[in-house]
Amino acid sequence: MIKEINASLAPLTNQLINHSLYKKINTPKELQIFMEHHIFAVWDFMSLLTSLQEILTKTTNPWLPVGDPETRYLINEIVLAEETDVNIHGKRQSHFEMYLDAMNAAGANKKKIEDLLMQVSHGTDIFLVIATSELPISIKQFLKHTFEVVYSREPHKIASAFTFGREGLIPDMFSAIIEKVQKNFPEDDLSLFKYYFDRHIELDGDEHGPMAFKMVADLCGNEDIKWDEVKQTAERSLTSRIELWDGIESEIEAKTKLENA
Repeated sequence: MIKEINASLAPLTNQLINHSLYKKINTPKELQIFMEHHIFAVWDFMSLLTSLQEILTKTTNPWLPVGDPETRYLINEIVLAEETDVNIHGKRQSHFEMYLDAMNAAGANKKKIEDLLMQVSHGTDIFLVIATSELPISIKQFLKHTFEVVYSREPHKIASAFTFGREGLIPDMFSAIIEKVQKNFPEDDLSLFKYYFDRHIELDGDEHGPMAFKMVADLCGNEDIKWDEVKQTAERSLTSRIELWDGIESEIEAKTKLENA
């Protein structure tokens, strides 16, 4: 079933891997626009991951062994890597914090992500935060989809968005981004940005991606309804990412047109 779903998703994944956005990140300003949008996908990924950790491992006391040990290992291994990886300077840091540092180095504006995190830290309902924010529509729909999946509390759906929409997609998609973008920037200017992408390509391609597909299979078993829901969630996750990329591309084009007017 994993092979069948991947085959059915091929038009969407190919659209992402070959998206025209990547060729339009040619200047520091265009890179800043990309990063100011993409940081929200870097952030909400952690909610997909930790929601799986909450459901598929025991994170409350008293502790008991729950679920499949291989799945527990996968989730805890990814959480470890995402929250406390080694950054370019050899220090422990989350991938989200690495990306914020890359934004600083690129001169990108962090105000939108910082405003959202401030409201979240105060306990404001995430859907209310999204609805009342001044974020671009493309970011709003992306976040809304993610948290609808998270709060479904259905592990096979969350695992689908996590696997088909992130872990299984990221190596090829990030490779395509780096291949196109790095041609336009000196190596030193792109070092932190590239390091973040390289770490994901390495971790997701070599180990996490294959293990995540196995997790989906284990969660679905022989239940056709769950497999159908996995496919539907995967399709929506990829479509949501395409809409996010389209939104970034539209903003870059609009700012370029304005500057040339």
